[in-house]
Amino acid sequence: MRPNHILVVDDDSSLRRVMQIQLEEAGYEVTLASDGDEACKLLASERPPLVITDLRMPTSGMELLGFIQRENLMTTVIVVTAFGTVESAVEAMRSGAYDYVTKPLDFDALLLVARRAMERQNLLEEVRTLRSALDKRYEFSGIIAQSKSFLRVLDQAARVAERDATVLIQGETGTGKELIARAIHHNSRRHNRPFVAINCGAIPRDLVESELFGYRRGAFTGAISDRLGRVEAADGGTLFLDEIGELPLDAQVKLLRLLQEGEISKIGANNPTRVNVRVIAATHRNLQAMVEDGTFREDLYYRLAVVPLFIPPIRERREDIPLLLAELFERSRQRHGLNDISLSQGALRRLVGYRWPGNVREMENVLERLIVLSTHSLITEDDLPEEIARPSQQAPSLWPDLPEEGISLEAVEKDLISRALEKFHGNQTHAARYLDISRRTLIYRMEKHGLASGHESDTSMRDIRA
Repeated sequence: MRPNHILVVDDDSSLRRVMQIQLEEAGYEVTLASDGDEACKLLASERPPLVITDLRMPTSGMELLGFIQRENLMTTVIVVTAFGTVESAVEAMRSGAYDYVTKPLDFDALLLVARRAMERQNLLEEVRTLRSALDKRYEFSGIIAQSKSFLRVLDQAARVAERDATVLIQGETGTGKELIARAIHHNSRRHNRPFVAINCGAIPRDLVESELFGYRRGAFTGAISDRLGRVEAADGGTLFLDEIGELPLDAQVKLLRLLQEGEISKIGANNPTRVNVRVIAATHRNLQAMVEDGTFREDLYYRLAVVPLFIPPIRERREDIPLLLAELFERSRQRHGLNDISLSQGALRRLVGYRWPGNVREMENVLERLIVLSTHSLITEDDLPEEIARPSQQAPSLWPDLPEEGISLEAVEKDLISRALEKFHGNQTHAARYLDISRRTLIYRMEKHGLASGHESDTSMRDIRA
């Protein structure tokens, strides 16, 4: 498709020629066709963004319009009709034409309509391009993953996307929980409806209910008009509740009603409001521990965790680090127009070997900082932040020498986990932090070694199997 290309279709050769002259003088590239049959062939081969066609021809303009609709051609159509047959032009617009002009032609009016139609077509093309980029970004196949653990998460997310089940995404800060939530929405039946994201920890506690559920005029001082809540704004689409663990208990009650009954109570309203939303929640906190502490409702937890997804931190999926570094580095170079900057092998080795406690978000920020602050085209180890360029001393060896007779790795792992749990009196969160693994990984390995004992471990085992 060539920009500013117009196909003029008319069986009057002299009028075709005059329109060609006028349009070319205005800066357009013009192709001519004498009837609908010839126009269909040119449309199939050249795909012009704009067609100006007479309605009354041996193969009529209406038939041409029907061909464009059937073939799903991204082409805008202006119809030309005699002054006394405007009804035909209106019918053509009902069938997909953009606008019409009447004979005898006012060429100033024709050029004005053509300019507006071309601007519309260019805008539609931009929207299609942006939508295509969005499709690519939020396709599960487009999310960077090579590690088995993360591929398993993506497989689960892709399967649940097709259903309307509530999803709870758990993982450390910066692991990409919102990216997974958006991908689930984008690949669901609700993809053409709103995706409304709310950070529950960013809303002041005294404003949570009005922000989420809205209010009626006069509900309180300052409520001078009705206010639509964020939940209702997501009607028909997906509501993403980030950092759900920060939601106050009184708001948790109303959220539970939404999940159970599909309705909300606005502040100051006498009757509930029906809402059709799919809820996806995310948190970096241990909701089960919060349930035990009484800071999170148990019934809400089980309503949210219909399909639990756990995103492992980067340090537990090291196969993904080189791919993520390459993608984020290239993306940042393009964003800042600095395509001549590259990473030295030494710098790359340091970046790959770093633990990335802030996960993908930290990686993205570090790479952008390196690019925008670089004074030369090659980023070396000397340019890296201190914590990456000169990592802290490695943990001391547990044994001065390995025994000659060999050693059981399984037995060593079981012993280390047992001792860590004993050190912290069975507290799995503290033991996991001590061993530099996630609590979910600790629970998995405890189960593998038959160490699931005590009430905390038993509850956790039920959680991981859910």
